[in-house]
Amino acid sequence: MSLRTPRREPERRGLRLWPVGLALSTAFATAVLVAATVFFTGWDLLDARGLKPERRVDSKTLFDLVKLSFGVVAGAGALVALVVAYRRQRVDEDGALRESTRLHTERFTAAVSQLGDESAAVRLGGVHALAGLADDAPTRALRQTCIDVLCAYLRLPYTAEADLVAGEVEARQTYLALREVRHTVIRLVRDHLRLPVQHQHSWQGHDLDFTDVTFDGGDFSRSVFSGGMVRFTGAVFPGGTTSFSGACFSGGTVDFTGATFCGGAIAFTGLEFSGGTADFSGSAFSSGRVDFSGSVFSGGVIAFGGSAFSGGTVDFSGAAFSGGTADFSNTMFSAGRVGFDGATFSRGMVSFESAECTGGRVGFNGARFSGSTVRFDDATFSGGRVTFTDTLFSAGVVGFAGAAFIGAAVRFDNRSLSGGRVDFTNARGTAPTGLLPASGPNSPPPGLTVPPGW
Repeated sequence: MSLRTPRREPERRGLRLWPVGLALSTAFATAVLVAATVFFTGWDLLDARGLKPERRVDSKTLFDLVKLSFGVVAGAGALVALVVAYRRQRVDEDGALRESTRLHTERFTAAVSQLGDESAAVRLGGVHALAGLADDAPTRALRQTCIDVLCAYLRLPYTAEADLVAGEVEARQTYLALREVRHTVIRLVRDHLRLPVQHQHSWQGHDLDFTDVTFDGGDFSRSVFSGGMVRFTGAVFPGGTTSFSGACFSGGTVDFTGATFCGGAIAFTGLEFSGGTADFSGSAFSSGRVDFSGSVFSGGVIAFGGSAFSGGTVDFSGAAFSGGTADFSNTMFSAGRVGFDGATFSRGMVSFESAECTGGRVGFNGARFSGSTVRFDDATFSGGRVTFTDTLFSAGVVGFAGAAFIGAAVRFDNRSLSGGRVDFTNARGTAPTGLLPASGPNSPPPGLTVPPGW
C-alpha cells in the first residue's frame, strides 16, 4: 500500500514588498476605480437624467471646485501616508519575527545541549525545555524542528530491559534513568496530541517520526491523530505496556509498516478510527498481546497486509467495523491467537484474501455480519483452528470463493443464516464442520453457496 504524505502549506520566508512606485500606482488606480464605481452606482440609484448646464461659473461654484481640488490632493496625501505606514508596519513585524526567531534559536541551542548531558535530570530539563520551545515557536516550521529533535532522541540507540546483563546494578540504574527520560518524551507528545486542533499548543497535524524506535512501555492513550504523518516504521515493542487506548485516528497517516510486536502488551482498546490510514503492513506479531477490543472502525484504511501472526494474542473482540477498509490480505497465521469474537461487521470492507492459516487459532465466535463485505477469497486453511461458532449472518456478503480447506479445523457450529450471502464458490477441500445442516434436505439453505460435492 502506497502512503501519501499530506501536503503542507509553505512557510513565509523573508519579507517581500512591492517597489514604492508600483505600490503607489496600484493604490491610486484602486482608489480611482472604487470612487468611480461608487459615483456611478449612486448616479444610477438617484435615477439622474443629466446635468444642468451652467452658462456662467459663479463664485460659489468656483469655490466648490477649489475645495474639491484640495480634497483630492489631501486624499492623495492620505493614501501615500497609508501605503508608507503599511510598509513600515510590515517591516516592524518582520523585524519582530527575526528577533523572536533569534531568541528561539538561542534557547533551542541550550535545550539541545541539555539533551546530550550525562545527567538524566539535566536531560529531563532539556526535554521539557524543547516542549516549551515548541509551544512558543514563532513559526510552524520552528515548532516542527523542536518536535523532530524530541522524536530523534527516541531514535537514538537504546537497550531494552530484556537485553540487560543480569546482576549489573549500575547498568540497570542507567537504563531506568534513560527510560524515564524517554517515557517523558512520549508523555509530552501525548499531552499535546490531546489538545484540540484549534488550541495554540496543539501538535495535531505535525509530523512525528518514531522509525525504528524501541518502545518498552509508553502512553499514547486518547491521542488524536488528525493530520500529518506519524511513522512507527520498523518500531520494536519488546516488553512493557504501550497504550493507544481511546486514541482517535481521523485523518493523516499512521504508519506501523514492518513493526515488531515481540512482547509486552500493546493496548488499542476503545480506539476510534474514522479517517486517514493506519498501516501495519508487514508487521510481525510473535508474542505478547495487542488489544483492539471495543475499537470502532468507521472510515479510512487500517492495513495489516502481509503481516505475520506467529505468537501472542491479537484481540479485536467487540470491535465494530462500520465503514472504511480493514485489510488483512496475504497475512500469515501460524501460531498464537487472533480473535474477532463478538465483533460487528455492518458496513465497509474487511479483506482476508489470500491469507494463510497454518496454525494457531482465529476466532469469529459470536460475530455479527450485518452489512459489510468480508472476503476470505483464495485463503488457505491448512492448520490450526478457525471458528465461527454462534455467528450471525443477516446481511452483506461473506465470501470464501476459491478458499482451500485442507487441514485446519474450521467450524461453523450454531451459525445462523437469516439474510445476506455466504459464498464458497470454487472452494476446495473438506466442508467446514457445522456449515451445512446435519439432517434435512441436501440443498444448502438460501444465501449459502457451496461447491458440488459438499
